Amino acid sequence: MIVKTPIMFAKRRKLMRNFLKVGFKDSLNIFVSGGCGGNGLPKFGGIGGFGGNVSVIAKEGISLDQVYKQNKSLRFIAGNGGNSSANCLRGAQGEDIKLEVPVGVSLVTELGKKLGELDKENEELIIAKGGTPGHSKNGYLGTEGQAYPVKLDLKLIADIGLVGFPNAGKSSLLSAISHAKPKVANYPFTTVRPHLGMIHYPDHRQISMADLPGLIEGAHTNRGMGHKFLKHVERTKLLLLVVDIHGFQLGPQYPFRTCLDTVLLLNKELELYKPELIDKPSLIIINKMDVEGAEEKYNQIKEDLKNLSRIDCEEDIRSEKFLKFRDILPVSVKNRAEDIALIKEKLRKQLDVIADEEANDESSLDLYQDMREKNKERGPKLV
Repeated sequence: MIVKTPIMFAKRRKLMRNFLKVGFKDSLNIFVSGGCGGNGLPKFGGIGGFGGNVSVIAKEGISLDQVYKQNKSLRFIAGNGGNSSANCLRGAQGEDIKLEVPVGVSLVTELGKKLGELDKENEELIIAKGGTPGHSKNGYLGTEGQAYPVKLDLKLIADIGLVGFPNAGKSSLLSAISHAKPKVANYPFTTVRPHLGMIHYPDHRQISMADLPGLIEGAHTNRGMGHKFLKHVERTKLLLLVVDIHGFQLGPQYPFRTCLDTVLLLNKELELYKPELIDKPSLIIINKMDVEGAEEKYNQIKEDLKNLSRIDCEEDIRSEKFLKFRDILPVSVKNRAEDIALIKEKLRKQLDVIADEEANDESSLDLYQDMREKNKERGPKLV
């Protein structure tokens, strides 16, 4: 034990260094500029060419790392429009730039203005328009194109988002349930970048699941992976919490948290980051149920898990809103194959229910809008 301890600490230090230097990029700052419009020719009434546009187009399989490697200057400047001349009264249009980015990217200027987001393959968005050409109404002088820094912010799009503190078994679950091969080991911070796996069913149905870097206490304030993790939860349809029945302690400076404490802390971190996340459909997996004493511990807390609001807990881990789990699954991800089959079945069922609910909501909204339109056509009632 005396020999192993320094090695263990060295491993942890190395993991933390990797944790901070991780190559996976989920945000990237670039500079974009539309081209200047070309000048007109007053003598012959010639018109200059439009400046080129900078646009982004969503592509599967592209990463922000690739965007960076293709142009490390991160400056994307479209071509200027051609000037009008005696030989060519209409100036040539400036060359456009089309930048391929990952599906799931949102684009925001440095002043906080949202330019848009790309959630589907081949969606395209112009983010910097070229300048207008010179002509008789503007003194034949072309104008400058739009130019500003833009932040590309990637939020993974997946059906299911795995939520849990380090070492809860999320990576083991993803590995067992899908074709993803995340690193699995018995120490915190094994997952330092998101892993996306596909769950396959015999009828060819596929469900995407994202294992996201483990939270730590204070993640909402950007401690640990902080916002780097939490923002990826926003675009998932279903939250799947994974907690250890025997509780968790991140390190000596942190208090030991029981299984129930862990659930309340996860609820708190989600609420403090974005309260709307608490309204998302959610399931919870109580993991490591094959270990001695697990059944007894689970029996003590299973009723509390059905109604988190009634738990008497410390003020620092209490929330104002609470997750309402649609199902509670006590399992052993690592050692019971039948539990994996059960999880796959439950996840599919819940996603089908969510799809039906969304369809009903859209139908109700359409009906409401139709009624409003009909009422407008009838006009005000005469008294």
